[in-house]
Amino acid sequence: MLLIRVVRMTFHPENVPAFLEIFRASKDQIAAFPGCRSVELLQDYHHSHVYSTYSHWDSEEALNNYRQSVLFGSVWKPTKALFSAPAEVFSFKPAQV
Repeated sequence: MLLIRVVRMTFHPENVPAFLEIFRASKDQIAAFPGCRSVELLQDYHHSHVYSTYSHWDSEEALNNYRQSVLFGSVWKPTKALFSAPAEVFSFKPAQV
């Protein structure tokens, strides 16, 4: 079942350029990871130092495989070091209406 993942990250304003470089360098690798359908970066409309990743995964298993990968470790650890507050993480599925 499709899993939609949103990760909201708040950075120290001076760390935003470093984060954007990490994202630019890893976006294509994340998008090519088995089970990832897409990954997108969003910037908060009112707070320029707050970003969210919005990604689609084939399943929770696919996301967990990514989260246990060397790639995730090489992206998340340096990104997390730039935060000014803990990340907020949300998982969604398409609603049946």
